[in-house]
Amino acid sequence: MRIRLAENFRAIFYAPFYASRALGFFEDESVEVEWHGAATPGEGVAGLLAGTVDLTWGGPMRVMKDRDMRPDSPLVCFCEVVGRDPFYLVGRPGLQSFRLADLPGLRFAAVAEVPTPWMCLQHDLREHGVVPSRLDRAPDRPMGENLAALRRGEIDVVQIFEPYVSLALQEGIGDVLYAASSRGETVYTTFIATREGIARHRAAFAGAVRAISRMQAWLAAHTADELAAIVAPFFPDVAPAVLAHSLRRYCEAGIWPEGSEISRQGFSRLADSLQSGGFISSTPRYEECVEQSLSKAL
Repeated sequence: MRIRLAENFRAIFYAPFYASRALGFFEDESVEVEWHGAATPGEGVAGLLAGTVDLTWGGPMRVMKDRDMRPDSPLVCFCEVVGRDPFYLVGRPGLQSFRLADLPGLRFAAVAEVPTPWMCLQHDLREHGVVPSRLDRAPDRPMGENLAALRRGEIDVVQIFEPYVSLALQEGIGDVLYAASSRGETVYTTFIATREGIARHRAAFAGAVRAISRMQAWLAAHTADELAAIVAPFFPDVAPAVLAHSLRRYCEAGIWPEGSEISRQGFSRLADSLQSGGFISSTPRYEECVEQSLSKAL
C-alpha cells in the first residue's frame, strides 16, 4: 500500500511523525510512504486539493477554515497526534510573577509563521479580561528574529516554540512565563485528507493510524532522551542537548495524547479560539470535519 505523505513543516513538536518513520512503524503496517517535504506551512493541504499528495499532517484549523469558506469542502481530519498547544510565552528575566492580564503593559511579539498560536492565545487573553487589540504588539516577523529582539532588550515577551524556548533559557535571556499547553486539550495536529482520498486509500490510512498508535505506546514506554536520539537526524541544526531538553519539555507538558481518536473537547477549544479571533465565522461541526472511523477501527 503506497501513499504520498506531505510534511507540514519541520518542527520539534512533530517528533512522533519522524520517530514513526525512523522506527519503521509505517513499513511494519505494510504502508509504503513516499515522503514529500513542504516549503511553507499549509502547502500539504494545497497538494491534497491539487491531487499531488494523498495525505498530510497539520492543524485541523485548515479543515475548519476551508469548510467555513465552502460548506462542501472535501477536507477532513483524523488521528490526533498533538493534543495540546506546543507554544510558550518567554519573557525577559524579572517577570516571574507574570499573569496573562499583565501582557498589555509589556512589549510583545506573537508568532507570525502560522495563525493558530496567536488565535489560541487571543482566546486565552479574552478569558482573562484582556482585549488583544490593546497589546503593544511588534510587527510580524519570524520567531528567530523575535528571539534576537528579546536578546537585545527590544521586546519583553515573545511567543515561541521549541527549540527557541530552550535556547532562551540556555542563554539566560528569558524565562517561561506561560505554557499554552496548560489551558488543556486543544487539538493541534492531525492527519488531513480528502474524503475521496480516504475512500481510495482507506486500508493504507488505517495502517498509518496504527503506526501512530504504536508510536504513542512507544512514547509512553520510553524517555525524551531516547526519543531525541531517534529523531536527531531530522534536526541536524539543533544541538543534541537542546533537542533533548526541548522534547523533555514537551513530554512533561503532555502535548502528545495517548490515543489517536480526536478529542471532542480539544476540537471545541480550537474551534472556539478560531471563531473568537475572527479566523472562521461559524462554529464547525465535529462530525463534518472529523473522520473518526479510522481510529475507532483499531
